[in-house]
Amino acid sequence: MSAAPDTSPDLVACAPPAPWHRVLTLLADVSLFIGTRSVWTQAATHHLVLAALISVCYASILVSGVLSLTVRRTRSLARVDLLVLVTAAVLALCAWALNHNGGDEGVLTTQAARALVTGHAVYGQPWPWLFHGTGIAVTPTIGGGYDYTYGYPPLAPLLTVPLLWLGHSGAPATAACTLALIAGTVALWRMLPVPWRSAATLACLGFGFLSTYARVGYPAIIALALLVPVAVRWPRIGAGGRLGTAGIARAACLGAACAAQQLPWFVTPFLLAGVYAVRRGELGGRAGALVVLRFAGAAVTVWLLINTYFAVSEPGRWLGGIALPLTQGAVVHGQGLVDVTLYFTDGSDRIAWYSHASMLLAAALLALFVLFVRRLGPVATVLPWLAFFLATRSQDGYYLLMTPLWLAAAVTAPLPEFARAWQPRPAFLAGPRRRPALVAVAALLFIPALVSAALAVSGSPPLRMQVTALRRAERSAAVVRAMTLKVVNTGDAPLTPHYTLTTGQGMSRYWLLVRGPATIAGHGTASVELRPPDGRFTVPGKPGTRIRLRAFTADPQTLSSQDVTLRAPAPGATVRPPRG
Repeated sequence: MSAAPDTSPDLVACAPPAPWHRVLTLLADVSLFIGTRSVWTQAATHHLVLAALISVCYASILVSGVLSLTVRRTRSLARVDLLVLVTAAVLALCAWALNHNGGDEGVLTTQAARALVTGHAVYGQPWPWLFHGTGIAVTPTIGGGYDYTYGYPPLAPLLTVPLLWLGHSGAPATAACTLALIAGTVALWRMLPVPWRSAATLACLGFGFLSTYARVGYPAIIALALLVPVAVRWPRIGAGGRLGTAGIARAACLGAACAAQQLPWFVTPFLLAGVYAVRRGELGGRAGALVVLRFAGAAVTVWLLINTYFAVSEPGRWLGGIALPLTQGAVVHGQGLVDVTLYFTDGSDRIAWYSHASMLLAAALLALFVLFVRRLGPVATVLPWLAFFLATRSQDGYYLLMTPLWLAAAVTAPLPEFARAWQPRPAFLAGPRRRPALVAVAALLFIPALVSAALAVSGSPPLRMQVTALRRAERSAAVVRAMTLKVVNTGDAPLTPHYTLTTGQGMSRYWLLVRGPATIAGHGTASVELRPPDGRFTVPGKPGTRIRLRAFTADPQTLSSQDVTLRAPAPGATVRPPRG
């Protein structure tokens, strides 16, 4: 009988690396070129020290590329993986040093940290002066206003407090997020098997989009870093009926992630359901339930500890603040199904049904996951984000911010981990016609979400609008100073519209109502005069630019849109388009 092969760590480290390991290292190395030239160009103008450091990173990228294809041992290639990781982290810090003022999330998080230090309210307190004259985008609401308040759980401001010395604007918050991203990358790199470690560098720092979100100051980056230890080998949580120190630490990370941003709230039910299914298959129902209860209890305890001060000092405002993304009524935006209403039709009088469809789809996906956990177990960190495709806010950040968790699951939570997981099979799903019954149940789960989505998409715009007059600047016919509209309410309910003109994706600021009624009665007609928010609107000079007139109403939530043509007449003239 031949001897078993020696698989000791020393022998494996001295063995030649697998070809796919070389390719993965090379891909991670090549990905560092993305966006690096623009950062170097910016540094070479005003920050020569940073430009020199980035040039050293270029040299590191080139050397790593050579080494990844020439080293002979797995141990040596692992050291190249480490060099690529360090290079990526240095580039991320250089990019932060050059672009650290942040966006609206970073500015609001920094201000929330300052309010916390000075003993002022963190939640329910608008700070509009943070955005005046800064060029930072704000979140418009469907009710005609803008959200100037902090609307995330409190962990991000707490972590930002020690960094307030970095300056004003959003720099402290963006620093906290960038450091969290690097820490999460290192944690994922360290927890993955050696040949897969460069995939962590590639997913977290290589493509550049997560680093960009960190420099904006988005608290979801902190949540992502905390979720990494939870997602790696998550089916083994509570194995043998014991959480142990590692299990308690993972629960603490989950609770802290949920106290950083709301996205972890959506993945948590999937992880808990998956752990219960695996543990019940191993230990039985009672023991499996006790494991999940202890794990969830530890997570909730950490979440409460982080939130206690705010829940006690400002309970109403705190509760409204952490629920704000669900209740603020932000305008529709994103790359999901809502684009049909935004760009391909003239609007809908059933906007709220997008939100209903999203929540119903999330519930259907969770039920489907429980029914087919042996097949769907590996996608527990992927499925929750499908629901956002039907939401009113379906921007791609909701999809891509948690993509490193997809990698963690792909490498450390493969299908064999779920081979013995428990799947509920009531009597009507366990008979001889089991397969057709399962298919029917799976289809039925999605019908409510699909019906809600169809209702939202098929809605009709409640308002008909026509530009009846334009007042232009005396010195430039391309500049509009005021616009008069004829607005017809085709529905029964009175509506209070808020108007805007857009020339691309997203939404511009609302125009100001100068003359005419704010509310238009059912089946009523009104003439309103509007003024641009900055006093002027410049008609795009590029031929074929689509100018979209939009009117939002909050109760009920509706959107009415219409393409308009703003011709350039003689300077100072008032144009009255022909009726009809």
